[in-house]
Amino acid sequence: MNFEKYPFEKLTEILADVIPTEEYELSALTIGEPKFETPQFIQESLKDSTSFLQKYPASAGLPELKKAMLGFVSTRFNVDLEMSEIIPTFGTREVLFNFPQFALFDKKDPTIAFTNPFYQIYEGAAIASRAEVIHINLTKENDFKAKLSDDELKKCDLVILNYPNNPTSADMTADELGVWVQKALEFDFILVNDECYSEIYFDENDKPASLLEASIKVGNDKFKNVLVMNSISKRSSAPGLRSGFIAGDAKILKDYMKYRTYVGCASPVPLQLAAAAAWSEETHVEYFRSVYKKNFELAEELLGIKPPKATFYIWLEVEDEIEFTRELYRQKNIKVLPGSFLGREGIGKGYVRIALVENEEKTKEVLTRLKDFIDG
Repeated sequence: MNFEKYPFEKLTEILADVIPTEEYELSALTIGEPKFETPQFIQESLKDSTSFLQKYPASAGLPELKKAMLGFVSTRFNVDLEMSEIIPTFGTREVLFNFPQFALFDKKDPTIAFTNPFYQIYEGAAIASRAEVIHINLTKENDFKAKLSDDELKKCDLVILNYPNNPTSADMTADELGVWVQKALEFDFILVNDECYSEIYFDENDKPASLLEASIKVGNDKFKNVLVMNSISKRSSAPGLRSGFIAGDAKILKDYMKYRTYVGCASPVPLQLAAAAAWSEETHVEYFRSVYKKNFELAEELLGIKPPKATFYIWLEVEDEIEFTRELYRQKNIKVLPGSFLGREGIGKGYVRIALVENEEKTKEVLTRLKDFIDG
């Protein structure tokens, strides 16, 4: 299999000969990893569960974890799922990689479409599935919203959307997602939305919609051909728990569950119990959202950037993203990620992705440095 280098490996290569200034400490704004301590109640739950390390974890997940996830979906999206309509996963990276291989295995000449720029695991899954790829190009001209022609959709066996979007921070409404649900039914392809940024939003009256909500809204209350994936990593500042889920079409999930028994990616019981505690509690998530909101208020104040509806990314338009990245590192010891590393066919060129994942004080200091660099 010929996989592309990961964006962070490419970044290391283009910065290899750059000597950064010693005037400032390094600030790495490249990776979407929250820089906050995992809440104590989650840590305590994990510590209190270590005796269960003697047990093999079941691939289907603990009932306690599934109930906590179902409760989250019900409370957050007002969608009441059955146990058969959700499967706990080892984060979302593994399911985003292996689900396409499962879904496309019996297709003679499979075709997968996904948003571009993208989380590179989508492309890796396509390569592993020997699938033809259709890029759903997200540009400033289309407001970074996903759209394909009917002729393209007729070719698709699987479509992966990602809203709220990484890296562009764009969002799609329930009505806009509903159009995709209708197309999935009309052309009989599996439609997935990667929703791992759904909980990093800044307006309680305008929360990002789930594809599950959109599916119900257009009358597809059994979620035929519709699946979502979500994760606790961003929501609870707990990427190390590796807790995610896939939910939706029970018929697809029944066969996928059988496949998962062979994959061997069940989460250890202590991690599942700690994750159940995290999925069941909202106060800590509200706190993290308040921090990210302050970070974007600083970005608006210092850089004139309009805060997005969701995610913790700035998709900053620049003249030359490679030169910008190299010189920013050289002059201000700040690392950002060139947008072209996240896209194909020229998409992402002229942008850098900036992850605002630090506390308010650190964010203000680094954004001030960034402003000085931009102002020249």
